[in-house]
Amino acid sequence: MSEPIGVIVLAAGQGSRFRQVAGAEKDKLLADCAGRDGAVRSVIEQVLVNLPVSLERRVLVTTADRPQVIRMAQAYGFEIVLIESTGMGDSIAAGVAACAQLGGWLIVLGDMPFILPSSIEQVLAGIAEDCISVPVHEGEFGHPVGFGRRFGPGLMELAGDRGAKPLFAQARVVEVAVDDPGVLWDVDVPEKLVFG
Repeated sequence: MSEPIGVIVLAAGQGSRFRQVAGAEKDKLLADCAGRDGAVRSVIEQVLVNLPVSLERRVLVTTADRPQVIRMAQAYGFEIVLIESTGMGDSIAAGVAACAQLGGWLIVLGDMPFILPSSIEQVLAGIAEDCISVPVHEGEFGHPVGFGRRFGPGLMELAGDRGAKPLFAQARVVEVAVDDPGVLWDVDVPEKLVFG
């Protein structure tokens, strides 16, 4: 594939389940957690640190009320796309539209700090123009998910809370087997800040 693959980090969700437990003012993306490398960073920084440096085109989709997340992403070389909605479909569409000319997109969730960099590399390697690359751990589909160029129009049509699952029905799906429970682990409640 000649055009590069871009990475889109989705960081617009409000994390309401997390806030119900931790407190309304607590943003899960800024909560501290110890990464698989043992270093303590915020959830969003762990996500950014785990991404391969080879991914030069970097986009983070978030809302304007997250200045700390925006500064952190900019420090890691991300272009910021601000949206009003917090729906996953809207976030994916806005992120892909910001770099629509690429050869494919790696969609990363901003609340999944425990994915091994090697798993991300394996998913990237599975991306081709006409297929979707997804990590599978113990029979379950995880994240991040890679989409080849052919899926650009479909990704940009997503809206609301619906993610990209409907695109799987019309795709050749490359299942990338990984021995990494991190691909299934999202920080939806404070207890999930501790991995294992």
